[in-house]
Amino acid sequence: MQYVDLDARVGDLSGVLDPARYLSHLPSISGRLPPGARAFATDTDHYDFRSRRCVKDLTLRAVRGAGGAEMEVEFQHNCWKHDRDLLIRYTGVSGLVADPADGDRGAGLGPVILDEILPHGDGCSHEIACWDGTLTIVCRDLRATWTETTCSGKS
Repeated sequence: MQYVDLDARVGDLSGVLDPARYLSHLPSISGRLPPGARAFATDTDHYDFRSRRCVKDLTLRAVRGAGGAEMEVEFQHNCWKHDRDLLIRYTGVSGLVADPADGDRGAGLGPVILDEILPHGDGCSHEIACWDGTLTIVCRDLRATWTETTCSGKS
């Protein structure tokens, strides 16, 4: 991550997630993001840890179309925090890197920590940091949609 700090320090506490530097930089780059990426990155709930539309704690469920120009990445909700799943559709995909933390390409990446969307010569780059690795997609644009789900663990 270029701006999101996944290991910030607050007083004596380390390992704090801090998107503040990215959020302060976002107004200066948002005009260079494609429309769908801009809408997703600048959504006020995106980095609000108390929001049901914050990406933190979602779990990567499926990647469809890897290696193609069109791709979908589906994230499953966390019943204690979210009431919807997230589906991101990428168009004009020109790069995809899955980088598991332990090097095991067969393992999942685990829950999402945070993400960062930046302008790129091909449109935008979307880096998604998870507890067990990262997923980075370079594309012409993306469209994020929160979809209905049922939480069996919530009353």
